[in-house]
Amino acid sequence: MNNLVVLIKRIFQESAIVTVLATALAGCGGGDSGAATDAAVAHSSALPTGSGNPHVIPHNAAYRGRTYSQWEVSFWQWALALPLSPLPHPFNDCTNRPISAGQSGNVWYWSAPDQPNEICNQTATMIPPGTSIFLSTLDIEASSLDDPTTPFLQTTPELQLAVAQQFANYIQDLFVSIDDVPVANVTAYRTTTNQFTFTAPTPWVFYPTGTGGTGTAVGDGYFLMLEPLPPGSHKIHYGGKFHIPAGVFGPDPVDVIKDTTLLITVGS
Repeated sequence: MNNLVVLIKRIFQESAIVTVLATALAGCGGGDSGAATDAAVAHSSALPTGSGNPHVIPHNAAYRGRTYSQWEVSFWQWALALPLSPLPHPFNDCTNRPISAGQSGNVWYWSAPDQPNEICNQTATMIPPGTSIFLSTLDIEASSLDDPTTPFLQTTPELQLAVAQQFANYIQDLFVSIDDVPVANVTAYRTTTNQFTFTAPTPWVFYPTGTGGTGTAVGDGYFLMLEPLPPGSHKIHYGGKFHIPAGVFGPDPVDVIKDTTLLITVGS
């Protein structure tokens, strides 16, 4: 099953529904591939004053010189630039692509296809000690490079933001646990970007039959910055659903469920 963005787009295409809004939804991950531009420094939802969650950086705290919003921008810029081959894109395959692929620096990004009961066994790749993980759970983006035959294409920052916020508002039942310890108040980690630029290859993950290039986008969703985990084996379990109301894709509501278990090994 492809990632949520592709799934949602196919629903639109098959139902021939055109709306005034366009969106691209994704669950994806990558690596610390470079600094987010100043123009992309983002705003975010209400910030908690602290975090009682072990291993999770508080949402209002800067980490390694960046805010959550800046890390989200960097994540999208990394993920949208990835080719579809020879390795599978992380939006499409969470096991046959090593977690280390395309990663650099001391923060690695992670995401997985949006589907139920997904087991992502990454234990064969040793994560270097001292490496943080920027975890995308359920999140979306709207961009200027989308398929023009679908209603997902948006070019202005205002419309990109409106679409991203609209679909992020559909996220329900969000959960995250680390080594079977639930993360409290996980909905406080919603993060929204300003419009940012990115470069996509040809073909690219959200338009496999089209042309890439330099585009703009706005992202919104739930991200957690995890502190470096202790050496050894770890399990990160997360998920939720997009509950898309009746009238958006057709006469009936649509639920797209995500339930992912990530198994990793941190080196000593």
